[in-house]
Amino acid sequence: MDAIIRSPDTQRQQRIPPGQRQTDKWPVLHTGNVPDIDITKWQLRIFGLVKKEVTVDYSQFTALPRVKVFSDIHCVTHWSRLDNLWEGVSTGLLRELVDIDTKAGYAIIHAAPHFTTNLSLDDFFQSDVLFALKHNDETISLEHGYPVRLVVPRLYFWKSAKWVTGVEFIEKDRPGFWESNGYHNHGDPWKEERYSY
Repeated sequence: MDAIIRSPDTQRQQRIPPGQRQTDKWPVLHTGNVPDIDITKWQLRIFGLVKKEVTVDYSQFTALPRVKVFSDIHCVTHWSRLDNLWEGVSTGLLRELVDIDTKAGYAIIHAAPHFTTNLSLDDFFQSDVLFALKHNDETISLEHGYPVRLVVPRLYFWKSAKWVTGVEFIEKDRPGFWESNGYHNHGDPWKEERYSY
C-alpha cells in the first residue's frame, strides 16, 4: 500500500467550511432503515457506458489493491468531523476493471436499498475518492455503510453513498435521490452548495 493520500481540504489553514461546526462524533444519518446486507450475495456492478459490464463479489473486491486517504467530513446538516483515515479501493482503479466509453461524463452511484447519487467524472476520479472498507483502522459499521461506502471528501457527505452496489457511467447528468429532493446537484461545502432552492 502506498503512502497515505491527504485530501486537499485537510491542508487548508481554516478547515471548517462556512456554516459548519466541528464535532468529534460521527452521527448516523440516512433515509429509511439500515438494509440487511448478506455479504455472501453482495456484488459491485460496473455498467452503463462501458465496453463490457463487470461484476465483482466481496472477496474479489477486497482482494483489489487498496489506498489510504486522510480527510475531513462535512455534512450538509452543518457538522464537520476532522481527521478521518479511510482504507479501501480507489475509484481510479475502475479504469483498470472496465473500458469506459469516451462519451461518459458522469457516474451514478447505486446503493442499497434503492439509493443513488450523481457525480461528474472529474469529481468521481479525484485522487482522494475511494470505496472505503475501513474507517480509522476498523471495518466500517453497517450503520455507516458496511460493506462498502463511497467517500468523496471534497463534497458534502451525502455524496459519500453508503452500502454501494453499483457504478453506472452515463453521458448526461441525472440527479440522484437527494438531488431530486431539493439538495444541490454538486454539493461543494466551501461554496455552501447545500440546496437547489
